[in-house]
Amino acid sequence: MTNKTAILIFSNSAKEDAKRKSFSDSKLFETLTNDTIKKVKKTGLPFFHFTETEQQGTNFGSRFSNAIQAIFDKGFTNVISIGNDTPHLKAKHLKQANRKLIHNQCVFGPSQDGGFYLMGLTKACFKAEAFIKLPWQTPTLKTATLRLFVSSQNEFQILETLKDIDSFHDVKIILNSFKTVSKELKTLLLRLCISAKAIPIYLSNFYRLQGNNCYFNKGSPLLVSIKN
Repeated sequence: MTNKTAILIFSNSAKEDAKRKSFSDSKLFETLTNDTIKKVKKTGLPFFHFTETEQQGTNFGSRFSNAIQAIFDKGFTNVISIGNDTPHLKAKHLKQANRKLIHNQCVFGPSQDGGFYLMGLTKACFKAEAFIKLPWQTPTLKTATLRLFVSSQNEFQILETLKDIDSFHDVKIILNSFKTVSKELKTLLLRLCISAKAIPIYLSNFYRLQGNNCYFNKGSPLLVSIKN
């Protein structure tokens, strides 16, 4: 096998995500997934998308662990696992993770909510029983995962911290960041802010950060025509 590393996109379908998140917008999650796949393709690495259809297990920990094991069972020795809800994830993060894995270093990309947006694992450092017991979907996941890496004496590297989208508050943070997102995604996020009547806060912060010489792109006509 030429490629020893495969990327696992572990995320539900857009329809299922819309049911579980605090805002039911399947178009947003469809766009997030499509953007993620585009970035993954830029790496040239093989990838697999496990939605709720492919996932097997009784809880998040078992479903995630089973998905990782399924990639190893295909003959790969390294797995880079990501979700679809981190707009600032770039191909460079995935390539950086792959370089570390090639040198037998695990990789952890922390998210601001205490979890992670990327985890790179070698086959040698993946212990399914220990992973299932981690405090999944809690603010202590990052600490517990890094403690597991240390206790197993695996070398690991930590990437920069990024922000996931789980709520309207996260949407505003993403939009106010200097990091770029696709035009289509920015338009959808702006519309979410509008629907939540959060646009005055966003506009104030946007102009404060960018100065007077700034212009909205796709969202401009829609924004100036809004009436409350």
